[in-house]
Amino acid sequence: MFRNRISPVTAGRQMEGSKRMCDMTMKEAMNRRHTVRKYREIPIPEEIVRQLCRRVEAHNKRDHLSVRLMTEDTSAFQAAVRLFLAKGVRNYFIMAGGEGPDLDERLGYCGADLMLYAQTLGLNTWWAGGTYNRKKMSEAAAGDRVIGVIAVGYGASQGTPHKTKKPEEVSSYMGTAPKWFQNGVEAALLAPTALARQAFWIEGENDQVSIRCDNGIFSGADKGLVKYHFALGAGTENFTWV
Repeated sequence: MFRNRISPVTAGRQMEGSKRMCDMTMKEAMNRRHTVRKYREIPIPEEIVRQLCRRVEAHNKRDHLSVRLMTEDTSAFQAAVRLFLAKGVRNYFIMAGGEGPDLDERLGYCGADLMLYAQTLGLNTWWAGGTYNRKKMSEAAAGDRVIGVIAVGYGASQGTPHKTKKPEEVSSYMGTAPKWFQNGVEAALLAPTALARQAFWIEGENDQVSIRCDNGIFSGADKGLVKYHFALGAGTENFTWV
């Protein structure tokens, strides 16, 4: 039995608020999404779970991944972490896939999409790349490699914006940067990165863009997260990756 359950009346109000939030676009979600580590004990409605699962299945098929959504399960984090850092986390994505080229980047890209999509559905998220229960998650992934989990649910708050670098600290453009490039860099700065380091560099010339990340073992996932945000902000019709 859950302790400190929210009353049906309060839960109903929370759900009504979430329905109003569901009208937001992915770009709006990108600006509203912030890391949330503590969650209310409100189950995710079945219809929203189905929508999330369909999104996961599409990514798994297209990107050759094995991401899973777990609901009403507390095993993503060990007891001490659940008590002090990940309080109330009962729903999460296991970010996993079979070994292959650019697996971490593909999972980062997928994770960025899932987090923003969840935000459009009135949910909050947190990418946890180092504090999750590695043993339990590896068992749940049935042999595939796990690079992190994404907590998802109704947050105890909406979180707060993370501190960001200035665009000129993470990017350069050959000549005068067009508006689409500027928008892309601004969007990239909204992406969650490991330890909030924002250790990436984006270069542009004409309609070609390249990105590199230097964040140790998290570089691949960070690259995927940042690439997704850049593309969403810049518009994929305006550039090509090189």
